Amino acid sequence: MNSNFKAHPWHGISPGKDAPECLTAFIEIVPSDTMKYEIDKMSGYLKVDRPQKFSNVVPCSYGFIPRTYCNTGIASLAAKTVPGVKDGDKDPLDICVFSERQIAHGNVLLQATPIGGLRLIDKGEADDKIIAVLKGDAVYHWNDLKDVPTSLLDRLVHYFLTYKNLPGDTASCRVAGIYGKKEALEVIRTAMEDWKQVFAK
Repeated sequence: MNSNFKAHPWHGISPGKDAPECLTAFIEIVPSDTMKYEIDKMSGYLKVDRPQKFSNVVPCSYGFIPRTYCNTGIASLAAKTVPGVKDGDKDPLDICVFSERQIAHGNVLLQATPIGGLRLIDKGEADDKIIAVLKGDAVYHWNDLKDVPTSLLDRLVHYFLTYKNLPGDTASCRVAGIYGKKEALEVIRTAMEDWKQVFAK
């Protein structure tokens, strides 16, 4: 009977037996999207969050890691470099996945290898973005953030600094740090533990 029901992408799908070194990611949006989609937390279906108002587009596939949560553990990691951060954004941990091949649409699962991350602070809350590459990609053989071209990182940072703002708005987000693979794995483990503390009781 259970086979008739769709697993919730956040809570019902495992991040994978090899997580965090190689993990399952749920993709919400891709660079060709003119809408910002995100998971509906209650139903597990993908919903329209808002139209993409301007020309900035996400430079890679973007989604989240199942069974992760940005709560007190993630906030504690962020507070090491940004004193005063007390909360995570209460969402699953976001992930940006680079691939040579275009993924046509969101609402898909893929296998990704984390190589680094951005420490984003959004209205005082920790909102880390893990950077990863598609497992088995033919071109992007990156093993750590130092392998990524600076121009590509700059594009990713610019997207997250501007994607919520209308022209003339005061930025609500700031990138407080960029880190490599070792710290990215720590962030993922912490977000997995934050999820267990809240949802696996």
